[in-house]
Amino acid sequence: MSPTLPIAQPDNVGLSPDALQRLALALQSRVDRGHIPGAVALVARHGKVAFHQAFGARDPADGAPMPTDAIFRIYSMTKPIVSVAVMMLWEEGRLLLSDPIGMYLPELASPKVAVIQDRDMQLVPAQRPITVQDLLRHTSGLTYEFRGATPVHKAYMEARVARLKQTNAEQVATLAALPLLHQPGTRWEYSRSTDVLGRLVEVVSGESLGAFLQARILGPLGMTDSGFAVPEADHARIAEPFRRDPDSGTEVSLLDVRRSAIFESGGGGMVATAMDYARFMQMLLGGGRLDTVRLLGRKTVELMTADHLGDIPGPPDLLPPGHGFGLGFAVRRQAGMAPFPGSVGSFFWGGAAGTTFWVDPVERLTAVLMIQAPAQREHYRVLFRDLVYAAVTD
Repeated sequence: MSPTLPIAQPDNVGLSPDALQRLALALQSRVDRGHIPGAVALVARHGKVAFHQAFGARDPADGAPMPTDAIFRIYSMTKPIVSVAVMMLWEEGRLLLSDPIGMYLPELASPKVAVIQDRDMQLVPAQRPITVQDLLRHTSGLTYEFRGATPVHKAYMEARVARLKQTNAEQVATLAALPLLHQPGTRWEYSRSTDVLGRLVEVVSGESLGAFLQARILGPLGMTDSGFAVPEADHARIAEPFRRDPDSGTEVSLLDVRRSAIFESGGGGMVATAMDYARFMQMLLGGGRLDTVRLLGRKTVELMTADHLGDIPGPPDLLPPGHGFGLGFAVRRQAGMAPFPGSVGSFFWGGAAGTTFWVDPVERLTAVLMIQAPAQREHYRVLFRDLVYAAVTD
């Protein structure tokens, strides 16, 4: 059996049982109306789980009920785990945040930057190198192919940077042959930066990304159901989406996690259960420590969860008002501005298929919602956060 966290009655950790019941009813009602196939939600406070429930179907194709230990594709919730791996190497003195990435990945030493006018593209040299910090905070100048329609995005598509039949080293080689969308350090642009960090971990550690994560993070934290693939014995626990999105009618296609991954995407390739990710969050809330296991120092976690953008601009669709970005997480800078509750200093991220999490150090609160419903993800991220914070009583 996978390790868990201590269990508490909600009112013993300052959460309202009635408010958590409203959360349960809200998720169940949306399952009943066919908006999402199923979900697993977990809320913990002061290191104790006060809410952990499953809703709907694990697989809507056969109606199999959702168990609380269902395994989900977490996509970009992989990024914080890989960012922790990088910072573990940093703590060992094996790299500096200010290091040019070209010190470790020479093919990225002299990138070209696109200058786009009227859809024409010219290339100019980068004004400064891409640093490790740039990759962690997404100011590298890299992008995602689905984040626009410029010649750079089209070049990403034509180069098939997202193909699954490639190694991390091969993807970095492909990215190195493409222009940057922005000068390094000048703009926050959500990107394949964390995929590059996955390759950095491999080069510095001498291990594959999956092997390093297993030995140094997943194994020590007891995240027994997390990784880049699901063993055959656990295939019956994989949560599946609707075959067609209930709103748009378009087909839904998610990663095939039943086979070993050739491309261990540091930016989006992992799976996990809600409890596995809860243990990861609790380690962060504990300043790098869970039980007797310490992965990072307290000041390292503080550095990771501080804002690293300042006045660096970025597109508003992924970073809500009042938020910046740290080393692997979005970070709340203001109590107001955003259209959802939270505390200054809380940090979070989510995944493309609908999973989401946050850690609130002020309230000693962690929460994770697991769904496999890509088109519905923005709605449920806010709904879940609203209803969890509505349960905080003291």
